[in-house]
Parts: sequence; C-alpha cells; structure tokens
Amino acid sequence: MKESKLETISNLFEGKEIRSIWDSEKGDYYFSVVDVISALTDSVDPRKYWSVLKNRLKKEGSELTTKCSQLKMKAPDGKLRLRDALDTKGILRLIESVPSPKAEPFKIWLANLGSERIDEVFDPEIAIKRAINYYRKRGYSDKWIEARLKSILDRNKLTDIWKDRGISKDYEYGILTNEIYKEWSGMKANEYKTYKGIRKESLRDNMSDIEIALTDLGEVATRELAKEHKPYGLEQNKVIAKMGGHAAKVARDDIEKNLGKSVISNQNNLNYKYLDEKVKLVDKKHQ
Repeated sequence: MKESKLETISNLFEGKEIRSIWDSEKGDYYFSVVDVISALTDSVDPRKYWSVLKNRLKKEGSELTTKCSQLKMKAPDGKLRLRDALDTKGILRLIESVPSPKAEPFKIWLANLGSERIDEVFDPEIAIKRAINYYRKRGYSDKWIEARLKSILDRNKLTDIWKDRGISKDYEYGILTNEIYKEWSGMKANEYKTYKGIRKESLRDNMSDIEIALTDLGEVATRELAKEHKPYGLEQNKVIAKMGGHAAKVARDDIEKNLGKSVISNQNNLNYKYLDEKVKLVDKKHQ
C-alpha cells in the first residue's frame, strides 16, 4: 500500500474525527475501526467494545474481521501505533453490525440503496436516468452527457474484445488501459488523476473535451486493431493497446502543434478541492 500521511475526517458522525489513510493504489480510504466505534456508540472504552464485537462476529462466521488491516495511526500521545482499519466497503458493513441509534440512518440508507439497485435490475432505464440526472445536477450539458454515455458504450465494446482475446482479470484490464493512457498522455490513469487533483472521482468526468476525445480515439483504435490483429493474452494485447494509444498521441501532437500549447490540463470539474493531502474539502464557490 502506498500510504499518504495520516488524515482525519471531521464532518461525519456529528463532527467526531475519524482517522483514515488514503491508499493510492486501490483508490480508497482505510478508516480507523476504533474511531468509528467511538463515534457511533459513545463508548467509554471503544477498543474494548470493538474487541467484544470482533469476537462476536468471528463466532458468527463474519468475514469482516479478516478484512481488517493493521495500519499505523497516530495515538493520543502522538506516537504511531498499529490500529485495525477497514476500507469503505468494510466500514459500511461494520456500521450495519453496530447496535446503535446513530447507525440507524446509515442502515436505512443502505437498505434504500439496495432496493434501488434491485429495481434497476428489472428496469435498467432507471439506472440510465439516474446517471443523466446526476450529470445534469453537476452542471454538465446534454451534449456532454450524450458523448459521455457513448464513450461508456465504446469502452464496453473494447473490454468485450479484450475478454474474447484472453483477458479475464481486473488488473489485466487496468494494465491495458494504462498502456493506452501512457502512450498518448505520458501518464498512467492514477497518475493522471493525481495530476488533476482527484482521487475516487471519475477521471473522464474531469477531462476537457479534447482529453475525452483523445481517450476515446485511443480506445476505439485499440479495439479496431485488436479485431484486425487478433492478439491473445496480456502481453500481445499490451502491444496492441500501445498502438491504439499511439494513434491518439499522433492526433494530440498535431493538435498541440496548431494550438501552440498542451492539451493536457490539470483542471477538474469538482466544486471542492483537497488541501495539503488532507481529506478536508473546500468549496470552490466560497473561495
């Protein structure tokens, strides 16, 4: 795990601080279990509370306890000590297991979320409408939304090709995607996100029109090249992905030659920003 320095979230659970560590490789936060227990229960001894709860979960056969990671976090005396930590998914499962009135709003939210996803299974149009409404609320134009949805379809066509060409593991899809990005932008996807100052947010949702067009070109070119050359396995597909990315690089070079400047932007579409590697969010509108 590539850890950043210790961070705290102070706008959850009635303002109580939750120590957390950002894992840049997974693109997720790991939260202190004891801090969450303390915030949810007001226990005078949250470490003991967690110990008892952990034993109960083990007896029930819950996998939650095996998902805990031991990470160094700052103790009250200022020293770094190993503490149980869970990622976002694990913390949500923990909240479900805590018999506390403060946990009820989260449990209700999770239940509603599950109900909404079940409805979407029977009527996929609900999910599409939800995505469109989300983008509209964020200020994206209908033209941008239309292009974004099309890019999702094109991306799925590419991953289907990769699947037919012997790619089956998530990390392999990530490697091939990075080959395309590196070739035309000079950065892997996670490096590109860091450059733009985003973390879990979608990279494409924070791209300029030209950046999106080049990304789409690289992926469409890769798809067509794979259909023509029929690579199989990770190594052969990496060669094709690099070729597809190169097509986008040629287009980028030509555009930049005529523009007289780089089309790679560090701008994003967030209405907040991360400061000093801390999770504190600042609304740009109030700056």
